[in-house]
Amino acid sequence: MTQFASKPLTWFKTNPQVRKLFDEAELRLLGESLKVRQLQPVVAKPDGTLIAGERRFRAAKLAGLATLDVVISEEPLTDSQLRIFQLTENVHRADLTGFEKWQACVELQQLNPQWMAKDLAQHLHLDPSMVTRILSPSKCIVPAQEALAAGKLGISDCYALSKVDEPQQAELLAMKLNGASRDAIEQQGRKRRASTAPAVRLSRVRISLPEVSIVVTGDGISLDEVIDALAEAGKEAKKAREQSLDVKTWENVMRDRAKAKTPE
Repeated sequence: MTQFASKPLTWFKTNPQVRKLFDEAELRLLGESLKVRQLQPVVAKPDGTLIAGERRFRAAKLAGLATLDVVISEEPLTDSQLRIFQLTENVHRADLTGFEKWQACVELQQLNPQWMAKDLAQHLHLDPSMVTRILSPSKCIVPAQEALAAGKLGISDCYALSKVDEPQQAELLAMKLNGASRDAIEQQGRKRRASTAPAVRLSRVRISLPEVSIVVTGDGISLDEVIDALAEAGKEAKKAREQSLDVKTWENVMRDRAKAKTPE
């Protein structure tokens, strides 16, 4: 059962949150907007313990507000349910750092050891591929995790590192810390995987999806080359859509472009 109320700031209490860092400048801006109108109430237990909305609570204190609108939930929540509520709130409404997202998801998995990544994705209302990326630091060497915590790496960088073994991770991490882009370390990682993976190549690869099939042909194609080809095709298709091209016109454009690049 829930009820809506307006409560003085002194009524609220806070617990450890998934969000560890709060930018004071951003909080002051949020506080100014709260002075005009509070678009969304915070959520709290009957004793005033915040379930969701600590960022708004902190902003209200900085702005000198006296009260906040609150939805009071009388439903008992387990630690796991509380963490899910907090993380979902933050992921979708106030960006966490990559490190905070990873740590919070790891904690949720520890609270729910029976969960697979797909279960975590379902509870957080995220695509499973996104959860795989968020959890990728768990497969990275400790220096990479420390660099993520320090803001020197992003989740996408960790995802690129997680695909290779530890010695190769150290090499790619050094590249990144020396200024290499994520695309550069991703490309280097592909080369490393290709050098250690079995050299299986096909001249024709058929990819069957629920409603369509995709065929990739070429002169001895590896899996990494298929991945690159599909990624490039996806980018070009999006550009064609932005230009309002239909699928037939796009097909002709791509064919003509390929012919122009083919040596005589």
